[in-house]
Amino acid sequence: MMGVPVMGKPDWSREGRDWPNRAASRFVLAGGLRWHVQVMGSGPAVLLLHGAGAASHSWRDVAPLLARDFQVIAPDLPGHGFTQTPDARGLSLEGMARGVAALLTTLGVKPALTVGHSAGAAVALRLALDHPAVGGEGVVSLNGALRPFPGSAGQIFPALARLVFLNPLAIQVFAWRAAQPGMAARLIEATGSTIDAAGLELYSRLMRTTGHVDGALGMMGHWNLVPLQADLAAISAPVTLVAAAGDRAISPDVSREASRMIPGARLIELPDLGHLAHEEAPERIAQIIRDAAGTTG
Repeated sequence: MMGVPVMGKPDWSREGRDWPNRAASRFVLAGGLRWHVQVMGSGPAVLLLHGAGAASHSWRDVAPLLARDFQVIAPDLPGHGFTQTPDARGLSLEGMARGVAALLTTLGVKPALTVGHSAGAAVALRLALDHPAVGGEGVVSLNGALRPFPGSAGQIFPALARLVFLNPLAIQVFAWRAAQPGMAARLIEATGSTIDAAGLELYSRLMRTTGHVDGALGMMGHWNLVPLQADLAAISAPVTLVAAAGDRAISPDVSREASRMIPGARLIELPDLGHLAHEEAPERIAQIIRDAAGTTG
């Protein structure tokens, strides 16, 4: 019920009752976790990794478009959506990459391309660096969260998120606020994106469950991008960096800077989209992904 938080993880029979692309969903045990993952289409594999606070619904329109040419794999990251929450180590950037590698090994898939949005882009690059045997042969970073917060915020924000993550009452309060009418719309608007009512309802549905909030805050609280920054120059996989000019969550300068640090990186700037560019313009983003995979359609 709107306005009332839901205790615990999102439930597949309740929050997942009409989940986008539900017929493609399956639950898989891998790396000690029970994962929710969507698999559709056939052909070279493309792995889609959502950002912090989102889930597989973020790719609801992009995934079917790509499934015409590819086998699409779109998991809920650990602690998000319908995937089990790991311990603190599993919520770190390295832990997330390790978990995704275990999932791919269980599925028997090596992606031709890994596409990551926001924090998912950091996971995609860490996967390519640490687990090349299963990591994507190429990477697309969509409004990638690839740079630590500047100055003292780099220490204060993760510490604050970790403190909230350890406080059940704070998690309940956050879920209660997220359950209030219009809150999801205001949060999405703050990113510089405009999405439809169905998309807003899915975000609201997740954010009012304490288990999803717990996983998202735990991820933020255990995030450390400093080692990734140091390793960007060592990335050998082809990388495409997509930056939306209207992104109010991650400055386009982050992708511009990364394009100078990653050997051979390609930078694409989108002048009229925000942080959730893939939800605003799925056809355009799907075409960028096809091009990065060397396929046009």
